[in-house]
Amino acid sequence: MPTKSKPKKRRPRSSILVQRTVPGAPSAAALRRYALAALRPGSAVTLRIVGAAESRRLNAGYRGKGHATNVLAFRYDRCQGDVVLCHPVIRNEAKAQRKHLAAHYAHLVVHGLLHLRGHDHLRRRDAARMERAEIRILRRLGFADPYSDNAAENEALK
Repeated sequence: MPTKSKPKKRRPRSSILVQRTVPGAPSAAALRRYALAALRPGSAVTLRIVGAAESRRLNAGYRGKGHATNVLAFRYDRCQGDVVLCHPVIRNEAKAQRKHLAAHYAHLVVHGLLHLRGHDHLRRRDAARMERAEIRILRRLGFADPYSDNAAENEALK
């Protein structure tokens, strides 16, 4: 007797828009790949790569801090938000930490998207949970533990 197979449920597609106001970041395709690894299915996010002036304005306006920062996350609802990445800050951090630029971008894209999913790092327990999630996602992408002190390990790419 033939059996009817159930139609496969399709995973809702996510929408990832990449906006650049400055050059030098990894390709839009790479940024989307990093984002997809951390997104909930059906999410809609914008990744915006900005310079120091825009990052400083946003950080001052929304967090009351008068300096540029590496990543800001703006959550609009459960599945929508913006992640703003400051290229000069990320580039300088990667150089100072002796990390590959793509590895540092991957970490900060994942970090920002976990904030959109409700993760936080204000309390020690929450920070540890968020770091474990970051490490797990980054390993799936082929990147090493970003919290490791071993600079050579952080150069590992797919």
